[in-house]
Amino acid sequence: MASQGISIYQEEDAMNKNTNVIYREDAAEALGSAKGISADADIAVAAEHNLTFAQAMKHYKKAIFWSCIISMSIVMEGYDTTLLGSFFGYPSFRQKYGTYIDAKNGYQLSSEWQTGLNDIGAVGNIIGALLNGYYTPKYGHRRVMMINLVAMTAFIFIVFFAPNLPCLLVGEFLCSIPWGVFTTMGPAYAAEVAPLALRGYLTAFVNLCWAIGQLLSAAVLKGLLNRTDSLGYRIPFAIQWLWPLPLFLAAFFAPESPWYLVRMGRYEAAEHSLERLSTGIDREDHKRNVALMQRTTALEMEMFKGSSYWDCFKGTNLRRTEIACVAFVSQVTDGGALVYSPTYFFEQAGINASTAYGIALGGTGIAFVGTCLSWLLIPRFGRRTIFLTGFSWVVISLFLIAILACIPTTGHGIPYTQAALAVSWLAIYSMTVGPIVYTLVAEIGATRLRTQTVVLGRSSYYVANIVGGVLEPYMINPTHWNLKGKTAFFWGGASLLTLIWAYFRLPETKDRTFEELDVLFEKRVSARKFASTNVDLDTIAEVEHKY
Repeated sequence: MASQGISIYQEEDAMNKNTNVIYREDAAEALGSAKGISADADIAVAAEHNLTFAQAMKHYKKAIFWSCIISMSIVMEGYDTTLLGSFFGYPSFRQKYGTYIDAKNGYQLSSEWQTGLNDIGAVGNIIGALLNGYYTPKYGHRRVMMINLVAMTAFIFIVFFAPNLPCLLVGEFLCSIPWGVFTTMGPAYAAEVAPLALRGYLTAFVNLCWAIGQLLSAAVLKGLLNRTDSLGYRIPFAIQWLWPLPLFLAAFFAPESPWYLVRMGRYEAAEHSLERLSTGIDREDHKRNVALMQRTTALEMEMFKGSSYWDCFKGTNLRRTEIACVAFVSQVTDGGALVYSPTYFFEQAGINASTAYGIALGGTGIAFVGTCLSWLLIPRFGRRTIFLTGFSWVVISLFLIAILACIPTTGHGIPYTQAALAVSWLAIYSMTVGPIVYTLVAEIGATRLRTQTVVLGRSSYYVANIVGGVLEPYMINPTHWNLKGKTAFFWGGASLLTLIWAYFRLPETKDRTFEELDVLFEKRVSARKFASTNVDLDTIAEVEHKY
């Protein structure tokens, strides 16, 4: 989005009209025939690149606000993901749903049930993500979000009152469907309402929402750890009812994505949306912004006619889909199943439950701070550089944890060293890989396939998470393979392979407009040359004339 501005307008009632607008493939001809938009689009491109961070903060405070509010829905998924994983080591939860093993191990959930609860959530997430990719291009972000918030409110009742594991399993499955919608909506909405100078920050904010959810989850669990009754685990479930109502009201009043409105052919509504997202900018700038969106959309329509999931696997979109998918899968191959929610790992390493939850709480606090610190890195370094640097430490720390697990010990020195490495993994990950993945995936897809690309990437993560969710309990559980810290050998190897892929395949997207990214992919520029390749007006015209 190029420079934008605002006058005070009532939001157009168009969201309540023409709700069944069907995306017309013949719109490419109509858009391409508008010769007057080209000059305005050129000015908008220049404005994008000339806009400084200070200017963006001054003029786009409303875009920041609305983007952050919509992304806050991801707090719920971060909260529950950590909640369920931590419950496997939670005394009152294990006593309610677990089976007594012996005096040493006490009550434990079997590996099969741990796997089932982890995997059913991933299945629900995939369904929710795919539904988001289907309905959001038709009805917009706001409506889809509001419907899922209502569903979320109802589904929480099931997990709160679940009398047994099968009922809890059903509740987790149903709750996971809206979470799949929210986690794929946040990055796409942020990328479409933010100017270039703020795009990296607002897409990375999604990871901060995850960290906030995990911090809240760890704090609640730590505070209720000594409760032995059912409220010890039910109160954490009940806290989830705090989010839906305020988020529903926020979504109701939020401006719709101007890119979505342009794709629907509603150009005046797109201008009004831009006005609601910024302050102090002339209306002519909004027209130029819309012109750039029109030209980008027209160019993409010429490159590929459709806008379905299948089109994500055609032509240059296949490469973009690969990048989105592997980037999101890296959040599994990085060993997060072992060290991102490490309470159970700490306990199996010999650290008592109270200390383990204390370390986990401190770790989530570090994740929160780390994500905030990532905002200092984003304007100074490229997305590719941040990812490669962070993943290098991920590989090193995992192998160190694994090597330490091979050393015989009867004291607490090695377990606490492993815990320190896990926390350092979390800190570096939260400053680098964690937030930058959301930025990369939000930027990498074509604008007409943005939501679908994010959905396919996130769905790949969920599938990989199912595999990791199946393996991790077996590898670490004392009733099965009992590998404990040696599990990190497996995750270290997976991380190393991901790092090698990133070096050869992950491109640089920093400081590129969406139109420029279209051109770079169309010209099949090498990932390692994305940052140095010049894209000027002649290059854009060359690609346009190709069609």
